Amino acid sequence: MTTVLNTPVSRMDGPYPRRWAALGVLCLSLLIVVMANTALIVAAPDMTRDLALSSSDLQWVIDGYTVPYAALMLLFGVIGDKYSRRGALLTGLLVFGGGAVVGSLADTTTAVVTARMIMGVGAAIIMPATLSLLVATFPRAERARAIAAWAATSGLAIALGPLLAGWLLESHSWSATFLINVPIAAVAAVAALMLVPPSKADARGPIDWLGGLLSVVTIGSLVYAIIDGFHFGWGAGAVGAAVTAAVGLGLFVAWELRHPQPLLDVRRLGRREVGGSTLAVLLLFLAAFGSIYYVSQEFQFVLGLSPLATGVHLLPLAAAVSVGSVLSGRVHPRLGTRVTVVAGMVIAAAGVLLMTTVDGGSGYLDFLVPLVLLGIGIGLSVSPATDAIMGNFPESDLGAAGGLNDTAIELGGSLGIAILGSVLASAYKDDIAGFLGTLPVGQLSGEQAAQAAQAVAVAGDSVGGASVVAGELSADPLFASQSQALLDAAGTAFGHAIAQASLAGGVALGVGAVIVALVLPGRPTTSETEGRSSELAGVGQ
Repeated sequence: MTTVLNTPVSRMDGPYPRRWAALGVLCLSLLIVVMANTALIVAAPDMTRDLALSSSDLQWVIDGYTVPYAALMLLFGVIGDKYSRRGALLTGLLVFGGGAVVGSLADTTTAVVTARMIMGVGAAIIMPATLSLLVATFPRAERARAIAAWAATSGLAIALGPLLAGWLLESHSWSATFLINVPIAAVAAVAALMLVPPSKADARGPIDWLGGLLSVVTIGSLVYAIIDGFHFGWGAGAVGAAVTAAVGLGLFVAWELRHPQPLLDVRRLGRREVGGSTLAVLLLFLAAFGSIYYVSQEFQFVLGLSPLATGVHLLPLAAAVSVGSVLSGRVHPRLGTRVTVVAGMVIAAAGVLLMTTVDGGSGYLDFLVPLVLLGIGIGLSVSPATDAIMGNFPESDLGAAGGLNDTAIELGGSLGIAILGSVLASAYKDDIAGFLGTLPVGQLSGEQAAQAAQAVAVAGDSVGGASVVAGELSADPLFASQSQALLDAAGTAFGHAIAQASLAGGVALGVGAVIVALVLPGRPTTSETEGRSSELAGVGQ
């Protein structure tokens, strides 16, 4: 009979025999965490209608998950190192599942945002725990392959989130996209007890709580400033958050440099492998999340695909990530980290830049090749970059290393949606303004004029708003003739907006590839490899 596994890997004779099954549990846990970020993009239209969400409300429904998720990962990773990595995973799954239950029962904007924040806290506990448990469970010779599977899961979840949400929305309300996480989290928790060995850093000293507080304030303020500033303007709140993040970062670095047992050894960020790899991960997920954000809207609101069909049409991205990961496992040992990571970034940048050719007449095939190239680039680059980050930290700091890697992923995703989404929204509004100015709103008076003015404002705010307004116009004899014209104008404007956002994302990724190529070192010499292995070895799991 299968029982709870209580023997740490460090006390086993030889490698843990069921380590690949354990990896499956870790990847399942990671899957629901990343999917929760992308599934909501597909569910957003239904939520907007049911809860009467404003654009501001919808943004914080999405980003209520992101802020605690990004802010807490580093601290929770270290806490898991100190006390129990598997215990952290189980706790995170419990919190995440609890937040999902709250979300499935929510019927107000406040309740949904609260549920998303609870899930974000759970995700911040889960994600670094999966990576630190992976590294602690696998012998060094197999870690690159295991990390490749972990990294592929991150990429796959970006595309699988919309697919699962779309499938559920075919016959259920948006609340099902929350509730589906509960049985998955429960299965992952039970399987973790049976298959994932317990692990902690025996040599870990007292936790640097002040450093932890500073990291939470710094990252949380930075993510808030990015979201609020780019979406709603750089008012007092966004600027204040940005200033807080800058001051917090200075205090954090100063404190960590003088602390005998820092939360994060910031000197390691000065290592070319760590700095270059972290930048690569951040930029790749900036491009990935930003692209999914606007491609999903194109599929639903312009091409008229259902939520399920949208998820199906994103599957080539998921398949390409898998292909890229397999390819990475073959070329990385031969070509080294720098060549593999930079090649993946260049391929991904090429995919994003191809979307600058999109216009109002573009169809699905115009997005297929860009999505495939983006997926291959992610799969090729993320695994060796993550391996480089984790390989430059001792066993006692695996949680901090995982927190750093995962923070780069989440910060990159936040930047992608915020910055590319801001470029998208601005370009769309500018392009459709001319058409909206030709509508005969001035001929109306009284209540009709007010309703028409509101409809024009909604249609000018987003392509989703234009789609809703066009549906209402088609049912009104007075404006029915304008319905298709509005859809055509919105599709054209959104196509131009995608081209502008893709140019920004592709250039950022391309310039980043050049910087990463200059920062990452070439293949290390034998003496450097032996020296690094000697430095990192010998610390208990």
